[in-house]
Amino acid sequence: MTSETPSMTLESLRTVPKVLLHDHLDGGLRPRTVLELAEAHGYSGLPSSEVDELGKWFREAADSGSLESYLETFAHTCGVMQTEDALVRVAAEAVEDLAADGVVYAEVRYAPELFVERGLSLEAVVEAVQAGFAEGERRAAKRGKFIRMGTLLCAMRQHARALEIAELAVRYRDGGVVGFDIAGPEAGFPPTRNLDAFEYLRTNNAHFTIHAGEAFGLASIWEAIQHCGAERLGHGVRIVDDIETGPDGTVRLGRLAAYVRDRRIPLEICPSSNVQTGAAASIAEHPIGLLARLHFRVTVNTDNRLMSGCSMSSEFAALAETFGYGWDDLQWFTINAMKSAFLDFDQRLDLINNVIKPGYAPFVSA
Repeated sequence: MTSETPSMTLESLRTVPKVLLHDHLDGGLRPRTVLELAEAHGYSGLPSSEVDELGKWFREAADSGSLESYLETFAHTCGVMQTEDALVRVAAEAVEDLAADGVVYAEVRYAPELFVERGLSLEAVVEAVQAGFAEGERRAAKRGKFIRMGTLLCAMRQHARALEIAELAVRYRDGGVVGFDIAGPEAGFPPTRNLDAFEYLRTNNAHFTIHAGEAFGLASIWEAIQHCGAERLGHGVRIVDDIETGPDGTVRLGRLAAYVRDRRIPLEICPSSNVQTGAAASIAEHPIGLLARLHFRVTVNTDNRLMSGCSMSSEFAALAETFGYGWDDLQWFTINAMKSAFLDFDQRLDLINNVIKPGYAPFVSA
């Protein structure tokens, strides 16, 4: 991979097509929207009433070095997303923000069970979000921005509703829901607690990813793949624990790491978020450098744009600055992601050949 980065600025990065597979709806709100929804719906728990201060609070509160503490910030975003109009607004704005950043395909995930505190049904939550995504796509198109959205429904691994949410995902898979996930704290809640959900999904030919190898180690990844049948790994950065680098720079892959690489199991890596939760000490020390060099199926993602104060363009910029990645590398990450999407093959191929490659053509080496 080349280390050249000709004319690579944040502005030029926004112009190239990007693909996003790991982004949480309730982790990407605009701070102003949080404030306005809190006022409109009587939510009084926010730590600040100023837009800039609130945005700063979310970022600083997420810089805890702990996944459990990081997840506590979602109490506020979920707290203002308990009505249909709020869900429609948040979903539409998410699409607008992603499209403005040059994202052409995004799979955005959320847990429907977190938005029923005021009486919404699970079905009403899904339909409101889908309506918001459709509205966001229309608004983006009016601004000359193409984006296609896919939805992942999450079950919270510490609860006992995974099968119910899996059934919901299958019920709405012809309405924009492309897959399923489990999220929440990894420690103490292994993916095998939800085997009935994964068996249901497999028998219904449905796609799913699993948060694994973020706050917990190789056992989480092994269970997600070998017991549950995960097609992708949400984060998956702890796979580096099964890779040994010798004093002379030689690298040896353990059995699990070799299996993940050989099977081309996609890693949904979220660099800034991983640093915040303690999964990596810094961007410079992030395992993505080694994993990309070893040609794992690495994809780059935002996770939670509000909490990390990031975008796909800013994540690319940080990686390019740290590891010397050039346009060829960014195209490689993007095509990796598109190949790994839960979209049907013809549509993935169409986006690669007719959107992504032409979009990078002016930048990449011949």
